[in-house]
Amino acid sequence: TGVRRAIIAESDLNDTRLALPAREGGLGMDAQWSDDFHHALHTVLTGERSGYYEDFGTFQQLGKAFSEGFVYTWEWSRHRRRMHGSPSWRLDTSAFVVCAQNHDQVGNRMMGDRLSSLVSRRRLKMAAAAVLLSPYIPLLFMGEEYGETGPFLYFTSHGDKGLAEAVREGRKREFSAFGWKEEPPDPQDENTFSRCRLDWGRTASPEGRELLALYKALIALRKHEPSLRPGPREGMVVRCAEDKATISLFRKGSSSATFTIFNFSDKPVSRGLPPGNWTTLFDPDAPYAAPSPAAEIELPPESFRVYRRTER
Repeated sequence: TGVRRAIIAESDLNDTRLALPAREGGLGMDAQWSDDFHHALHTVLTGERSGYYEDFGTFQQLGKAFSEGFVYTWEWSRHRRRMHGSPSWRLDTSAFVVCAQNHDQVGNRMMGDRLSSLVSRRRLKMAAAAVLLSPYIPLLFMGEEYGETGPFLYFTSHGDKGLAEAVREGRKREFSAFGWKEEPPDPQDENTFSRCRLDWGRTASPEGRELLALYKALIALRKHEPSLRPGPREGMVVRCAEDKATISLFRKGSSSATFTIFNFSDKPVSRGLPPGNWTTLFDPDAPYAAPSPAAEIELPPESFRVYRRTER
């Protein structure tokens, strides 16, 4: 039919062979999910360290997720109790799909709580920026674009009573690793499903409109700035300053370069720009101003900015 189809692996194996071409011994898929990116970002934003999050929590891991796509590239995983992952440098950034939320990571929480119920508004914006300004393919979870606060619970409609009971008991055992004390909602209860319906009215609230406008602006930025799109790793430099909780991402395109800097700390920080003449491409705290910045810039707490350098 001539229709181009993309095949993406929903895998947590960190196996680069999934996306390597067949001529290099791979399976030739177009991309695969990076749960590592989600876990590294989630732990930095929320401070959670239980369950499979015990493998994450350092700021350097978030820097590695930005740089390499995977955090575990054949390192010891305490949660798995074995070595895990494979080196990812052979893959272009277009081989990774990243997110701050998805149906697994929200639905597998006992109470289905979204990120909007766990962190502040500024950290929600940082999550959006981290995903949409990463060098990878972003995946957005329904409702995150306006800050949906309703839960996304695990629900089922199994006709087999034995299977339904096995699912209930299995989920209770799974949650014990996280130390959650509540009683999980019954997956078979229709009310569990009903509680997950999106509240589209939130898009009309001031908070919903503000967050939705940010998502739209960041998506437009990716679309119109070539150096922000996924592709080869050439011309990409990631720097992680753990003492300041900042990550900077330099990316070079055919005719321009961008420098994106994230301040994840609760304090303002000063950072220098790379050599060259830079203009502010995007500043969510001053969306209508684009002055030529000084060589040294100051970022407010929990903020980000994007700068652009013209090559010719």
